[in-house]
Amino acid sequence: MVIIKTEDEIEAMKPAGRLSAKVLRKTGERVRPGISTLELDRFAENLIRMEGGTPAFLGYNGFRGTICASINEQIVHGIPSAEVILKEGDIISIDTGAIINGWYGDNAATFAVGEISEEKRRLLEVTEASMWAGVHAALAGGHLGDIGHAVQTVAEAAGFGVVREYVGHGIGRRMHEDPNVFNYGHQGRGIKLKTGMCLAIEPMINAGTYETTGPGADGWTVCTLDGRPSAHFERSVALTKDGTIVLTAE
Repeated sequence: MVIIKTEDEIEAMKPAGRLSAKVLRKTGERVRPGISTLELDRFAENLIRMEGGTPAFLGYNGFRGTICASINEQIVHGIPSAEVILKEGDIISIDTGAIINGWYGDNAATFAVGEISEEKRRLLEVTEASMWAGVHAALAGGHLGDIGHAVQTVAEAAGFGVVREYVGHGIGRRMHEDPNVFNYGHQGRGIKLKTGMCLAIEPMINAGTYETTGPGADGWTVCTLDGRPSAHFERSVALTKDGTIVLTAE
């Protein structure tokens, strides 16, 4: 069931969104060759707690990190580790979430580690552009398929693959609420978008095939089937009477 939020509830969601955005930005600023993903994770956890929030991912269905840290061919749900050291030329998707007063914020971005290849640079640019296309298509009065269509159009025009198995979602007092927000689809299809809906729009775009493999031995990490790199960007938004606003913005 899709949970419609009131104007007051949307206001109450903003602090969690702002904190999630701050943690994502500041954690991303620490991405460099030689740092471990566990160091990034500990920084993110400390910042969330220092700002009065609770890590949204830590312990979620048994997940063992504050951030998801997914490198190169890893699409989502990479577990932070002291043994995983970033190196020049990598890309890393960092997914962060925070809870404040029972409300969730959730966002993600993919960062370059030093100098990266032209293919990876273009993948990051196109994935972020596809996310913003989805955000701009998320309008009360439209349809859920409008969002997926917008994402898919941008990504596939660049020759990239749109992950099917993992999708965006509603967000509120739970991190994952209805509806599922697919990153592919047809305009005018799906449920009608209404004022008060809050959605996490998060394209996962692969340089090669859209097909995936996993979760792996750790029970979480999902990779591209062909071993080529993947990127992931996410923002949480609210559909209001005055238009769509980004909740995960500082």
